[in-house]
Amino acid sequence: MIAIVFVSRDGSRRTATAEEGTTLLAAGQADGQPLEGTCEGAMACATCHVIVDAADFARLPAAVAEEEDMLDLAPHATRTSRLSCQIRLAAALDGMTVRIP
Repeated sequence: MIAIVFVSRDGSRRTATAEEGTTLLAAGQADGQPLEGTCEGAMACATCHVIVDAADFARLPAAVAEEEDMLDLAPHATRTSRLSCQIRLAAALDGMTVRIP
């Protein structure tokens, strides 16, 4: 199981676990996080936008151009923003921290 720390808008932290290969979006939704994922992972919206902790950002594979284009439309996007639907959980990401904007 892969552990992910979700930081809510109010700063509270909650650790969730999910199986390797699960998307961060699915893991967050299963944990009750406020991640919509309206387009169901088609990169046609930014309703699953998260901000990855700077210390963890380098552990992620690079975003593709389509994801970067969607992030340009996301409110409160930062240089470590990602679409959670595009992050597949792997052992290298165990313990990753993400903030819900």
